[in-house]
Amino acid sequence: MSEFNNVSVVKKANVYFDGKVSSRTLKFADGSTKTLGFMLAGEYTFNTDAPELMEITAGELEVLLPNSEWQKVTGGESFNVPANAKFTMKVIEPTDYICSFLK
Repeated sequence: MSEFNNVSVVKKANVYFDGKVSSRTLKFADGSTKTLGFMLAGEYTFNTDAPELMEITAGELEVLLPNSEWQKVTGGESFNVPANAKFTMKVIEPTDYICSFLK
């Protein structure tokens, strides 16, 4: 899918790590939420409340999930992050992503 239809967009950007990671929040009619984001090269650690699906639409990174080893992820691939987790991404090249907040 190359686009989302019938969504509301939160105008204010989510900006992290001195602007090296940013996203916009999309709200869907069914109550679900996603963010569309962009990350510059660097290493970033995030914390989750809800489980997440991270879809990498372009770019390349390595991710360290809880109780796991570093894994390479490139455009067209995805990974799941458990709830209440801390995970680290080493972004190798500028990366577009979609983060879906799961229930």
